[in-house]
Amino acid sequence: MYHCQHCEKTMVKLDRRKFLALGVASLGTALAAHGLFRSSRDSTDAKSAIASTPLYRSSGGLLEFNLDARYHSVNVGGRSAQLMTYNGQIPGPRLEVRPGDTVRIHFSNRLPQPTNIHYHGLHIPITGNADNVFLHIPPGENLTYEFTLNSDHPAGLFWYHPHLHGRVAEQLFGGLAGLFVVRGELDEIPEIKAASEQFLVLQDFALDQQGKLLPEQSLSIMTGREGDLMTVNGKNTPDFLIPPDQLLRLRILNASPSRFYRLSLENHPFHLIATDGGSLAEPVELPELLLAPGERAEVLIRGDQEPGRYRLLNLPYQRVGMGMMGGGMMGNAPANDAPQVLATVSYDAKSSMPLPAQLIPIQPLPEPQQVRRFQMNHGMIRGQGMAFLFNGQSYEPGRIDTQVQLDTVEDWEIINTGMMDHPFHVHGNAFQVVSRNGKPEPFRAWKDVVSVKPGETAKIRMAFRDFAGKTVYHCHILDHEDLGMMGNLEIRA
Repeated sequence: MYHCQHCEKTMVKLDRRKFLALGVASLGTALAAHGLFRSSRDSTDAKSAIASTPLYRSSGGLLEFNLDARYHSVNVGGRSAQLMTYNGQIPGPRLEVRPGDTVRIHFSNRLPQPTNIHYHGLHIPITGNADNVFLHIPPGENLTYEFTLNSDHPAGLFWYHPHLHGRVAEQLFGGLAGLFVVRGELDEIPEIKAASEQFLVLQDFALDQQGKLLPEQSLSIMTGREGDLMTVNGKNTPDFLIPPDQLLRLRILNASPSRFYRLSLENHPFHLIATDGGSLAEPVELPELLLAPGERAEVLIRGDQEPGRYRLLNLPYQRVGMGMMGGGMMGNAPANDAPQVLATVSYDAKSSMPLPAQLIPIQPLPEPQQVRRFQMNHGMIRGQGMAFLFNGQSYEPGRIDTQVQLDTVEDWEIINTGMMDHPFHVHGNAFQVVSRNGKPEPFRAWKDVVSVKPGETAKIRMAFRDFAGKTVYHCHILDHEDLGMMGNLEIRA
């Protein structure tokens, strides 16, 4: 959800006592506030923060490379840590392709546990060795992922991460995430092509004194695990430079499993140009930007204030409501009460570079053939204990929860009757958010994650195109997904 002040492993079995204990355990650690502002770093460290992630780009219509998942010693946020990595890097390698390209990834699982890969946001086959979240790659085994993007695939900022049910939150929180960029029409708009482009992967970590990941039992998996170490591209407060007479294009991914980022740049508005699924029709000026887990946003920034260094802040945001679990268990989970510095943006000369007036038109989807309703909450399930639920049901791998027909359009009403924000994600097909509590969205956008607040109903419209098969929809607070808030979606040809 893009917030505008002016727009308004395997199912984990928990009994009630353990569930409540995990809910309150280490909130002081998992949700702890940082100090108000960190000191800036030297320019050498700032440059390395931007350039440290390897880039793999397609050539001759093919992107082919080797990728492995393994524990590796890395430096994150100035601390030495033992994390799960792709190719020994935090974040993983950045991949860049164009519409029509073929992708061939020779993947090796060197973790001591099974895993797989989800290509979040890409519109590619959901079966075989493409975006198939039901694949299970045991420790020590290999798999070659291969798929071809449609020739009309939209340009945008996508990403890859594990999606083995029951271990998704653990593996993403362990560090496994990387960018997947599709280049195309948006990148060729003159003002955007001339801009200085920077990628920001937002991740948080919870480490012990030895730099190892805190065990699950020390984290609040009920609310969704958070760490007190927040990083941008694995670094602590990198500096992003706006060169003279240029715009700065920030391409931002929330790769945290639970944390929301409420972003603000001192004395500068964001000019939003793209969301999860690609370009907007025209830039939208926002004073701040709220990114739920899994969401992406692209913004332009003009260096039109006094030259200097400005702080990119993470503002307080309360995603857990009062009265959680009947009012006695959580109360009001503590929010960070002071802004936290994620990065800085600096420039030496004032600029008057114009913004693009128009981007890429977004056609509204046609009227739906069917309307469905999905209620999100948590509760007790016989034989399971506490679980997170869609329409009163916890996830069952062998059950088909929703059947749709290929080449149809549907409206889905996502209703949050719980006490926490729930970001809703559908695999394989982007959607348009039509309304919230009956009020139209302020602008049209392509999304694959929509955040729904307690008491809110979000209506999304989705066309099921090109690819039949079985996939999933789920809450993108990934502990909630692992604890049952997921459904199987069958798209029938």
